[in-house]
Amino acid sequence: MEAHEAQELQEHAEHGAHEATLRPVAFTMSVLAVLVAVTTVLGHRAHTEAVLFQNQATDDWNQYQAHKIRANDTELASDLLGVVTITDQQGAEKLAKAYHDHEARWADELKVEEQQAQAQVDKVAAVEARADRFDLAEALLEIGLVITSVTLLTRSRIYWYLGMAFSACGIASVISAFLLK
Repeated sequence: MEAHEAQELQEHAEHGAHEATLRPVAFTMSVLAVLVAVTTVLGHRAHTEAVLFQNQATDDWNQYQAHKIRANDTELASDLLGVVTITDQQGAEKLAKAYHDHEARWADELKVEEQQAQAQVDKVAAVEARADRFDLAEALLEIGLVITSVTLLTRSRIYWYLGMAFSACGIASVISAFLLK
């Protein structure tokens, strides 16, 4: 075997050894890419859910306002019956009683509708908080993926460890999103 052949074999062996030591880095990058994709989808779904809950909350508040306006109109009509001179007193009393019954029923309904609308607003806040956690997780995982990829260029393992640290924070953020109620 000639000297240059031996040199080539040695260089080839060293190059193969470097590739073997970088396999875990490449595998880590693949796993991180999948985690980024899954986290992105979860974040988008959470944002969509928040929009749907916000639409429902808006509908509930609109219904509450409509009932409140009707209740106020009925109260004004009832007050007007009390101060206007009416020729048919019996009919006026019957109408006033009907208005009073509507006012009592609507007062109860208004409380229920207000509670339902507020419950929807609370759901929106909870889902938005979860979506924010997914967004943070996505950013941290992407940062971890990019920093980990620098390992392939520099052959320095410190970037792999740093990328893993960012990725661990991203995974913790995903877990915390699922723990939010």
